[in-house]
Amino acid sequence: MAKISLKVIAQELGVSTATVSLVLNGKNENGRVGKDLSTRILEKAKELNYMPNNLAKSLRTGNTKTLGLIVADISNVFFGSLALYIQEYAELKGFTVIIGNTNEKVSKMKSMVDIMTYRQVDGIMITPTEGSKMIIKDLVDKKFPMVLVDRCFPDIPSNNVLINNYEISLEAVNLLILKGCRRIGLLIYKQDQFHMQERKRGYKDALKIKGIYDRNLIKEVRYEHLDDDIQQAVKDLLNMDKKIDGIFFATNSVSMSGLRSLIYFTKNNLEGIQLMCFDESEAYCLLPFETPYIKQPIEEMGKFAVNLVIEQINNSLINNMQYSLSAQLIKE
Repeated sequence: MAKISLKVIAQELGVSTATVSLVLNGKNENGRVGKDLSTRILEKAKELNYMPNNLAKSLRTGNTKTLGLIVADISNVFFGSLALYIQEYAELKGFTVIIGNTNEKVSKMKSMVDIMTYRQVDGIMITPTEGSKMIIKDLVDKKFPMVLVDRCFPDIPSNNVLINNYEISLEAVNLLILKGCRRIGLLIYKQDQFHMQERKRGYKDALKIKGIYDRNLIKEVRYEHLDDDIQQAVKDLLNMDKKIDGIFFATNSVSMSGLRSLIYFTKNNLEGIQLMCFDESEAYCLLPFETPYIKQPIEEMGKFAVNLVIEQINNSLINNMQYSLSAQLIKE
Protein backbone atom coordinates (compact mmCIF):
# COMPACT_ATOMS: atom_id res chain seq x y z
CA MET A 1 0.00 0.00 0.00
CA ALA A 2 1.40 3.39 -1.04
CA LYS A 3 2.11 5.86 1.74
CA ILE A 4 -0.45 8.67 1.85
CA SER A 5 1.13 12.14 1.67
CA LEU A 6 -0.16 15.59 2.61
CA LYS A 7 -0.41 16.30 -1.11
CA VAL A 8 -2.87 13.43 -1.65
CA ILE A 9 -5.13 14.69 1.16
CA ALA A 10 -4.95 18.22 -0.23
CA GLN A 11 -5.94 17.03 -3.72
CA GLU A 12 -8.84 14.99 -2.31
CA LEU A 13 -10.25 18.08 -0.56
CA GLY A 14 -9.26 20.68 -3.15
CA VAL A 15 -7.14 22.70 -0.72
CA SER A 16 -3.45 23.58 -0.52
CA THR A 17 -0.82 21.28 0.96
CA ALA A 18 0.13 24.10 3.35
CA THR A 19 -3.41 24.16 4.76
CA VAL A 20 -3.38 20.40 5.37
CA SER A 21 0.07 20.66 6.97
CA LEU A 22 -1.10 23.35 9.42
CA VAL A 23 -3.91 21.13 10.70
CA LEU A 24 -2.13 17.75 10.79
CA ASN A 25 1.05 19.14 12.34
CA GLY A 26 -0.89 20.89 15.11
CA LYS A 27 0.03 24.40 14.02
CA ASN A 28 -3.50 25.76 13.66
CA GLU A 29 -3.63 27.24 17.15
CA ASN A 30 -4.68 30.67 15.89
CA GLY A 31 -7.56 29.30 13.85
CA ARG A 32 -6.07 30.21 10.48
CA VAL A 33 -7.95 27.21 9.08
CA GLY A 34 -11.68 27.19 9.82
CA LYS A 35 -13.20 24.64 12.18
CA ASP A 36 -15.28 22.90 9.52
CA LEU A 37 -12.33 22.56 7.13
CA SER A 38 -10.06 21.38 9.95
CA THR A 39 -12.59 18.67 10.80
CA ARG A 40 -12.80 17.59 7.16
CA ILE A 41 -9.00 17.39 6.91
CA LEU A 42 -8.74 15.27 10.06
CA GLU A 43 -11.52 12.96 8.90
CA LYS A 44 -9.95 12.56 5.45
CA ALA A 45 -6.56 11.80 7.01
CA LYS A 46 -8.17 9.11 9.14
CA GLU A 47 -10.12 7.72 6.16
CA LEU A 48 -6.95 7.44 4.06
CA ASN A 49 -4.94 6.04 6.99
CA TYR A 50 -2.45 8.89 6.84
CA MET A 51 0.76 8.34 8.82
CA PRO A 52 3.07 11.33 9.50
CA ASN A 53 6.61 11.22 8.13
CA ASN A 54 8.51 11.34 11.41
CA LEU A 55 11.90 11.07 9.72
CA ALA A 56 11.29 14.20 7.66
CA LYS A 57 9.92 15.96 10.72
CA SER A 58 13.00 15.05 12.77
CA LEU A 59 15.26 16.46 10.07
CA ARG A 60 13.37 19.76 10.25
CA THR A 61 13.23 20.02 14.03
CA GLY A 62 16.49 18.33 14.98
CA ASN A 63 14.59 15.97 17.32
CA THR A 64 13.80 12.31 16.68
CA LYS A 65 11.27 11.98 19.54
CA THR A 66 13.24 8.89 20.54
CA LEU A 67 14.78 8.08 23.91
CA GLY A 68 17.35 5.45 24.76
CA LEU A 69 17.14 3.22 27.84
CA ILE A 70 20.14 1.13 28.87
CA VAL A 71 19.56 -1.34 31.71
CA ALA A 72 21.95 -3.68 33.46
CA ASP A 73 19.96 -6.93 33.32
CA ILE A 74 16.58 -7.07 31.57
CA SER A 75 15.93 -10.56 32.98
CA ASN A 76 15.87 -9.05 36.49
CA VAL A 77 12.26 -8.24 37.43
CA PHE A 78 13.32 -4.81 38.71
CA PHE A 79 14.83 -3.73 35.39
CA GLY A 80 12.08 -5.41 33.38
CA SER A 81 9.44 -3.48 35.32
CA LEU A 82 11.45 -0.26 35.07
CA ALA A 83 11.70 -0.64 31.28
CA LEU A 84 7.95 -1.27 31.03
CA TYR A 85 7.00 1.82 33.04
CA ILE A 86 9.50 4.02 31.21
CA GLN A 87 8.29 2.86 27.80
CA GLU A 88 4.61 3.36 28.64
CA TYR A 89 5.12 6.79 30.21
CA ALA A 90 7.43 7.99 27.43
CA GLU A 91 4.81 7.04 24.85
CA LEU A 92 2.29 9.23 26.68
CA LYS A 93 4.79 12.06 26.30
CA GLY A 94 5.12 11.38 22.57
CA PHE A 95 8.46 9.55 22.64
CA THR A 96 9.52 6.12 21.42
CA VAL A 97 12.01 4.19 23.58
CA ILE A 98 14.88 2.03 22.32
CA ILE A 99 15.95 -0.45 25.02
CA GLY A 100 19.44 -1.90 25.36
CA ASN A 101 20.74 -4.51 27.83
CA THR A 102 24.33 -4.69 29.13
CA ASN A 103 24.38 -7.82 31.32
CA GLU A 104 26.55 -5.74 33.67
CA LYS A 105 29.35 -5.59 31.05
CA VAL A 106 30.99 -2.18 30.55
CA SER A 107 31.94 -3.07 26.95
CA LYS A 108 28.27 -3.68 26.12
CA MET A 109 27.26 -0.44 27.80
CA LYS A 110 29.82 1.46 25.68
CA SER A 111 28.45 -0.26 22.57
CA MET A 112 24.84 0.61 23.52
CA VAL A 113 25.72 4.27 24.12
CA ASP A 114 27.51 4.44 20.75
CA ILE A 115 24.59 2.80 18.93
CA MET A 116 21.99 5.08 20.49
CA THR A 117 23.93 8.29 19.89
CA TYR A 118 24.57 7.14 16.30
CA ARG A 119 20.82 6.65 15.89
CA GLN A 120 20.41 10.19 17.19
CA VAL A 121 18.20 9.53 20.19
CA ASP A 122 17.25 12.79 21.90
CA GLY A 123 18.33 11.57 25.34
CA ILE A 124 19.40 8.46 27.25
CA MET A 125 18.41 6.91 30.59
CA ILE A 126 21.07 4.57 31.99
CA THR A 127 21.60 2.17 34.87
CA PRO A 128 25.41 2.25 34.62
CA THR A 129 27.59 -0.81 35.00
CA GLU A 130 30.59 -0.96 37.27
CA GLY A 131 33.62 0.55 35.56
CA SER A 132 31.57 2.84 33.30
CA LYS A 133 32.45 6.09 35.05
CA MET A 134 34.41 7.55 32.12
CA ILE A 135 31.56 6.77 29.69
CA ILE A 136 29.17 8.74 31.89
CA LYS A 137 31.66 11.57 32.34
CA ASP A 138 32.06 11.83 28.57
CA LEU A 139 28.28 12.19 28.11
CA VAL A 140 28.17 14.83 30.84
CA ASP A 141 31.06 16.76 29.29
CA LYS A 142 29.26 16.70 25.94
CA LYS A 143 26.10 17.98 27.66
CA PHE A 144 24.14 15.10 26.17
CA PRO A 145 20.66 14.80 27.75
CA MET A 146 21.04 11.90 30.19
CA VAL A 147 19.63 10.54 33.44
CA LEU A 148 21.19 7.86 35.62
CA VAL A 149 18.54 5.60 37.16
CA ASP A 150 19.01 3.39 40.24
CA ARG A 151 22.78 4.00 40.26
CA CYS A 152 25.14 6.95 40.06
CA PHE A 153 28.71 8.17 40.47
CA PRO A 154 28.55 10.78 43.29
CA ASP A 155 31.58 12.74 42.06
CA ILE A 156 30.12 13.25 38.55
CA PRO A 157 27.56 16.11 38.27
CA SER A 158 24.92 14.06 36.48
CA ASN A 159 21.12 13.96 36.72
CA ASN A 160 20.08 11.03 38.92
CA VAL A 161 16.95 9.19 40.01
CA LEU A 162 17.75 6.93 42.97
CA ILE A 163 16.16 5.48 46.09
CA ASN A 164 17.15 5.99 49.74
CA ASN A 165 19.38 2.90 49.76
CA TYR A 166 21.10 3.63 53.07
CA GLU A 167 17.98 4.54 55.03
CA ILE A 168 15.82 1.66 53.79
CA SER A 169 18.59 -0.89 54.42
CA LEU A 170 19.06 0.48 57.93
CA GLU A 171 15.30 0.19 58.52
CA ALA A 172 15.17 -3.34 57.09
CA VAL A 173 17.96 -4.64 59.33
CA ASN A 174 16.45 -2.89 62.35
CA LEU A 175 13.24 -4.84 61.70
CA LEU A 176 15.20 -8.10 61.85
CA ILE A 177 16.78 -6.92 65.11
CA LEU A 178 13.33 -6.13 66.53
CA LYS A 179 12.34 -9.70 65.70
CA GLY A 180 15.13 -10.90 67.95
CA CYS A 181 17.92 -11.46 65.41
CA ARG A 182 21.49 -10.95 66.64
CA ARG A 183 23.53 -12.71 63.96
CA ILE A 184 22.33 -11.37 60.62
CA GLY A 185 24.11 -12.34 57.41
CA LEU A 186 24.33 -10.08 54.37
CA LEU A 187 24.41 -11.43 50.81
CA ILE A 188 25.41 -8.70 48.39
CA TYR A 189 27.14 -8.22 45.05
CA LYS A 190 30.90 -7.72 45.11
CA GLN A 191 30.78 -4.26 43.58
CA ASP A 192 32.09 -0.79 44.32
CA GLN A 193 28.94 0.87 42.96
CA PHE A 194 27.52 3.59 45.17
CA HIS A 195 24.02 2.11 45.60
CA MET A 196 25.46 -1.26 46.67
CA GLN A 197 27.86 0.36 49.13
CA GLU A 198 25.00 2.39 50.60
CA ARG A 199 22.99 -0.78 51.22
CA LYS A 200 25.98 -2.36 52.90
CA ARG A 201 26.54 0.79 54.99
CA GLY A 202 22.93 0.73 56.18
CA TYR A 203 23.30 -2.93 57.18
CA LYS A 204 26.55 -2.31 59.05
CA ASP A 205 25.37 0.80 60.91
CA ALA A 206 22.19 -0.91 62.14
CA LEU A 207 24.27 -3.69 63.68
CA LYS A 208 27.05 -1.43 64.98
CA ILE A 209 24.55 0.73 66.86
CA LYS A 210 23.41 -2.42 68.71
CA GLY A 211 26.99 -3.64 69.18
CA ILE A 212 26.38 -6.87 67.24
CA TYR A 213 28.25 -6.24 63.98
CA ASP A 214 30.38 -9.13 62.70
CA ARG A 215 32.14 -8.58 59.37
CA ASN A 216 32.41 -12.34 58.86
CA LEU A 217 28.65 -12.42 58.23
CA ILE A 218 29.00 -10.37 55.03
CA LYS A 219 29.17 -12.60 51.95
CA GLU A 220 29.92 -10.94 48.62
CA VAL A 221 29.02 -12.71 45.37
CA ARG A 222 29.96 -12.16 41.73
CA TYR A 223 27.34 -11.33 39.11
CA GLU A 224 28.98 -13.63 36.56
CA HIS A 225 28.94 -16.59 38.97
CA LEU A 226 25.83 -15.70 40.95
CA ASP A 227 24.27 -19.10 41.60
CA ASP A 228 27.56 -20.85 42.45
CA ASP A 229 28.71 -18.04 44.72
CA ILE A 230 25.32 -17.76 46.43
CA GLN A 231 25.18 -21.48 47.06
CA GLN A 232 28.60 -21.41 48.70
CA ALA A 233 27.78 -18.26 50.68
CA VAL A 234 24.53 -19.71 52.06
CA LYS A 235 26.28 -22.94 52.91
CA ASP A 236 29.03 -21.05 54.77
CA LEU A 237 26.50 -19.00 56.75
CA LEU A 238 24.50 -22.07 57.76
CA ASN A 239 27.63 -23.96 58.85
CA MET A 240 29.06 -21.27 61.12
CA ASP A 241 29.91 -22.26 64.68
CA LYS A 242 27.61 -19.53 65.98
CA LYS A 243 24.29 -20.04 64.25
CA ILE A 244 22.88 -17.21 62.16
CA ASP A 245 19.32 -16.10 62.88
CA GLY A 246 18.74 -13.69 59.99
CA ILE A 247 19.74 -12.98 56.38
CA PHE A 248 19.45 -9.75 54.40
CA PHE A 249 19.50 -10.28 50.62
CA ALA A 250 20.61 -6.97 49.09
CA THR A 251 19.18 -7.23 45.53
CA ASN A 252 16.33 -8.95 43.71
CA SER A 253 18.54 -11.43 41.85
CA VAL A 254 20.51 -12.20 45.01
CA SER A 255 17.20 -12.73 46.85
CA MET A 256 15.88 -15.23 44.31
CA SER A 257 19.09 -17.24 44.08
CA GLY A 258 19.62 -17.04 47.84
CA LEU A 259 16.12 -18.33 48.62
CA ARG A 260 16.61 -21.30 46.29
CA SER A 261 19.86 -22.23 48.00
CA LEU A 262 18.44 -21.69 51.47
CA ILE A 263 15.45 -23.94 50.78
CA TYR A 264 17.75 -26.59 49.30
CA PHE A 265 20.15 -26.69 52.26
CA THR A 266 17.51 -26.45 55.00
CA LYS A 267 15.03 -28.82 53.30
CA ASN A 268 12.44 -26.03 53.56
CA ASN A 269 12.86 -25.75 57.32
CA LEU A 270 13.91 -22.20 58.16
CA GLU A 271 12.95 -22.32 61.81
CA GLY A 272 15.01 -19.75 63.71
CA ILE A 273 16.07 -17.77 60.62
CA GLN A 274 14.39 -14.48 59.71
CA LEU A 275 14.67 -13.14 56.15
CA MET A 276 14.67 -9.76 54.43
CA CYS A 277 14.65 -9.45 50.62
CA PHE A 278 15.12 -6.60 48.17
CA ASP A 279 12.31 -5.97 45.67
CA GLU A 280 8.83 -7.43 45.34
CA SER A 281 8.31 -10.86 43.76
CA GLU A 282 5.31 -13.09 43.14
CA ALA A 283 7.52 -15.99 44.23
CA TYR A 284 7.16 -14.91 47.87
CA CYS A 285 3.49 -15.93 47.79
CA LEU A 286 4.53 -19.52 47.05
CA LEU A 287 6.91 -19.80 49.98
CA PRO A 288 5.78 -21.56 53.19
CA PHE A 289 7.41 -18.91 55.39
CA GLU A 290 7.21 -15.17 55.98
CA THR A 291 9.24 -13.06 53.56
CA PRO A 292 9.31 -9.31 54.27
CA TYR A 293 10.86 -7.23 51.50
CA ILE A 294 11.85 -3.76 50.36
CA LYS A 295 9.52 -2.41 47.68
CA GLN A 296 11.12 0.11 45.35
CA PRO A 297 8.94 2.85 43.78
CA ILE A 298 9.71 1.56 40.27
CA GLU A 299 6.86 3.27 38.43
CA GLU A 300 7.65 6.58 40.11
CA MET A 301 11.35 6.17 39.27
CA GLY A 302 10.46 5.62 35.62
CA LYS A 303 8.27 8.73 35.46
CA PHE A 304 10.90 10.91 37.14
CA ALA A 305 13.55 9.64 34.71
CA VAL A 306 11.43 10.33 31.62
CA ASN A 307 10.40 13.80 32.82
CA LEU A 308 13.97 14.70 33.72
CA VAL A 309 15.47 13.62 30.41
CA ILE A 310 12.73 15.48 28.47
CA GLU A 311 13.40 18.60 30.56
CA GLN A 312 17.05 18.40 29.51
CA ILE A 313 16.09 17.98 25.86
CA ASN A 314 13.98 21.14 26.10
CA ASN A 315 16.41 23.00 28.35
CA SER A 316 20.07 22.03 28.05
CA LEU A 317 20.97 24.11 31.12
CA ILE A 318 19.35 21.60 33.50
CA ASN A 319 22.12 19.60 35.17
CA ASN A 320 23.02 17.85 38.41
CA MET A 321 19.41 17.28 39.46
CA GLN A 322 19.19 14.69 42.22
CA TYR A 323 16.02 12.78 43.10
CA SER A 324 16.08 10.31 45.97
CA LEU A 325 12.76 8.48 46.23
CA SER A 326 11.63 6.54 49.29
CA ALA A 327 11.39 2.77 49.16
CA GLN A 328 8.86 0.99 51.35
CA LEU A 329 9.37 -1.80 53.85
CA ILE A 330 6.68 -4.45 53.39
CA LYS A 331 6.24 -6.50 56.55
CA GLU A 332 4.60 -9.70 55.38
